[in-house]
Amino acid sequence: MSSIKEVAHMAGVSTATVSRVLANKPHVKQAIRERVLTVVEELNYRPNRVARSLRARQSNIIGLIISDIQNPFFHAVSRAVEDTAYEKGYSVILCNADEDPEKEARYIDLMHDENVAGVILSPTRKSSDNFREAMQNGMSMVVIDRKVKDFDIDTVLIDNIESAAKLVTHLAEHGRKRIAGLFGLGSTTGRERYEGFVKGLEKHGMVPDPAITKYVNARVEDGYSAMLEMLDLDNPPDAVFTTNGLLAAGALGAIRERGKTIPDEIAFGSFDKTAWTKIVEPPITVIEQPTYEIGKLATELMIKRLEDPSRPTREVTLKTKLVLRKSCGCQG
Repeated sequence: MSSIKEVAHMAGVSTATVSRVLANKPHVKQAIRERVLTVVEELNYRPNRVARSLRARQSNIIGLIISDIQNPFFHAVSRAVEDTAYEKGYSVILCNADEDPEKEARYIDLMHDENVAGVILSPTRKSSDNFREAMQNGMSMVVIDRKVKDFDIDTVLIDNIESAAKLVTHLAEHGRKRIAGLFGLGSTTGRERYEGFVKGLEKHGMVPDPAITKYVNARVEDGYSAMLEMLDLDNPPDAVFTTNGLLAAGALGAIRERGKTIPDEIAFGSFDKTAWTKIVEPPITVIEQPTYEIGKLATELMIKRLEDPSRPTREVTLKTKLVLRKSCGCQG
């Protein structure tokens, strides 16, 4: 007997689209509808009525799809989602998209097939392509950490622009003239933090130097390589600003390898108050994000959406805290 996944594969669509066609629901292009029905006829596919009956029941499972499980930011967010969901009688399925849009799309289809109540998602890109169809199919979704362009959806963010500007301003106020920046590639978070970086520089009469301003994959090894390149310049930076803990760890390794002293030769500041930033010598100045609050609020918004699907969407922007330590020349 053929399965819905076989139909989807042969028709070149998702299982969610096949379900919509078979249920004769709107928002499916006519050409796609006809293609799916042709494959259904060729395979003699018949939906499983028992499974369809089970799908109609209310699920108590919330899906959580994060963009990078290696990033410590998502550890605290995931814990908050699980804690809050459990308290409200829900369980959580966790998936790691690994910054891969195709993997993200596959997990969204999986969440649909598993009939989860809703999905909390840190999107791999600003486009809503991967989950527009899921929402049209009635799946409740909440986005965290990154904005989604031109889509009406519950969202929990932090003030990336002002937070980045605050840290860069602090470095400039401590006399730093060549401030390097390392930014995560391919997300709205990296772009917003770059905007704040520029804002902080301009406040002190500086502009970004392309030689020491780099977009890289948000990985330890990429932060390390990019930092080595900047340190080997004839005119290296006297400060560095990184946009997450993984890039910070890589950059710090490069600085140590080149024998540079912090903060005398190069000041250092980063997003993400992870455990290691406090115990290294000197301790690292950081932007502390309200990670637990992000996960808790996202889950509360999800449960409210499930209880009242027609309520207006909300975009919540949370504040961060600049934690001053010795890496930037402070005595904290």
